This record gives sequence, structure tokens and C-alpha cells, in this order.
Amino acid sequence: MVKQPRVWLFSLCLLALSSLAVRPVSAVAATDQPNVVYGKADDQELALDIYGADSTQKKPAIIFLHGGGWQAGSRHDMDVPASYFAQQGYVCFAVSYRLVKDGKNRYPAQIDDVQRAVRWIRAHATDYGVNPDKIGALGASAGGHLVALLGTTDTLHNTIPELADYSSRVQCVVDLYGPADFTAFPDAPVIDEAQRTEGMKLVTEFLGPLPESAPNYLEASPIKHIDKKTSPFLIFHGGKDALVPLSQSQQLDEALHKAGIESKLTVFPNAGHGYTEPDLLVQTAMGALEFFNRHLKQ
Repeated sequence: MVKQPRVWLFSLCLLALSSLAVRPVSAVAATDQPNVVYGKADDQELALDIYGADSTQKKPAIIFLHGGGWQAGSRHDMDVPASYFAQQGYVCFAVSYRLVKDGKNRYPAQIDDVQRAVRWIRAHATDYGVNPDKIGALGASAGGHLVALLGTTDTLHNTIPELADYSSRVQCVVDLYGPADFTAFPDAPVIDEAQRTEGMKLVTEFLGPLPESAPNYLEASPIKHIDKKTSPFLIFHGGKDALVPLSQSQQLDEALHKAGIESKLTVFPNAGHGYTEPDLLVQTAMGALEFFNRHLKQ
């Protein structure tokens, strides 16, 4: 849930480009339309960057959500993967959401924002050449948690009249080592007690202290919302992740299968949180591209 280093994102795409038979792209392509405001909350403008938009076409889309423990990071951390996937035939949106700071913007601010972004994209699909029925999402760490909610829930708080007719659920999810069950988080097996303490501090700042905030721990857990409408999942997790226990993704994968939902969990046994090993990044990029192509282009 800590901020993912830019080198992770840069390496992922460059390694994928060198390993896949895809169209060549530059290391970092400029966004087509930066700083597009999709809403406003608490006097704060909510913005996204758009890649690959073409109003003459109708392409599938991917939403990218950054990590950072719900209190750090930036949509610009997703520049490279958004640029890369845009050049593989997708309209890509790197989305900002409110961050927890000084006890403000706690849950559900983040999921409200990203669900609003999905609905805004559908409302403006014609403007950007998006097929509104073919939208996927990729997120890492805290962003992985948020994309998991986009695949397991409908709009939690439908308070924006102009977007009321648009769904916030995405068609498929790529979840990179995101938390899935906050109710089990305090007792999950961990590799390092100091990391458990750090992880629980981030969770507490995000959801509020227990026991008074217990309803948030339940509602914010993607695993608690799985049903027949849940979207297909592709999950990646490091076997030595000391911040978000591997058991979180294992239990999510198991619950998805039990509900009859497509899910594939890839575990890299020796990898930690926010892994940077080149061969693992290649596998992640290749797997995500194949998954999105299968669910959004067929």
C-alpha cells in the first residue's frame, strides 16, 4: 500500500515492449489530454489524464489507479502503463482520487471518486471514442484494492444526478497485491511484525479506528461483495509481501472461484510488495495484456 516507485512502472512497460510482439512505442508517450476534470468534491477538483482518445473510433478502455496507502501517490505514477496500453489499442485513463490527510478524506471518499470517474467516462464515451460496455481497470496496492471494489460493487453513493444512469462497475479487473478483506487484516499471517504495524496504521488512517469504524472494514472489503455479477479477476501477489499478506489475495481468489467467477492468481514466491524483478514485470505485463485483450477486445 506504499507508493510504488516510478522505476516499477517504467520497467514494466519497457520490459513488456522488449518481450512482446506488439507495436513499438516510446518509453513515455505524452498524454493526449492531461488534467481533464471529472468532478469536484470538498472544493477539490478531481482530474484524470487521457491516452489514446479518438472520437472517430469506439475502443475499449482501461482505468489505472495508483497506490500509496490511500494517502500518497499520484495519477502520474501510472503514466507509463497508461501510455503503453493506449498504444495497444485502448483508451486509457489515469485517475486521481482524494487522499487521506490529517484525518480527512477517509473511506468512502476514494471509492466514491473512482466510481464517479467510471460513470463520467461512460457519460463522455462518445467524446473520447470509448466503448462504454468494455471498460477494464488495473491498480497496484491501494489502487489494487480500489479496482477490486470497481469489479465487485455497484455505485455505493449515487448522489450525482447527471451520472445516475451510468454504471460504475468495470468489466474486468487486474489487481496487483491489493488488500481484499480488512476484517481479516489484523489477524493475517505476516512475515514481519514491523510491516504489520505499518500496514495496520495505513488501514486505520483509511477506515478509522476499531471498534467504532467496524462497518467501514466490512463495507470496504471487496471479498464481502462478491456475487454473480462480479467481474473477472486477474491477481498478482508476491509470496514474501510483508505489507499486504499473500493470504489476502489467496482468499479473494478462493472466494471468486467459489462464486463461479473467473479468477487467476499468480504468486511470485520470492517477491515482496511492489516487486521490481525484471522477469516478474514481464510476466505481469504479458498477463495483463492477454487478460484485457480477451475480455475487452473479443
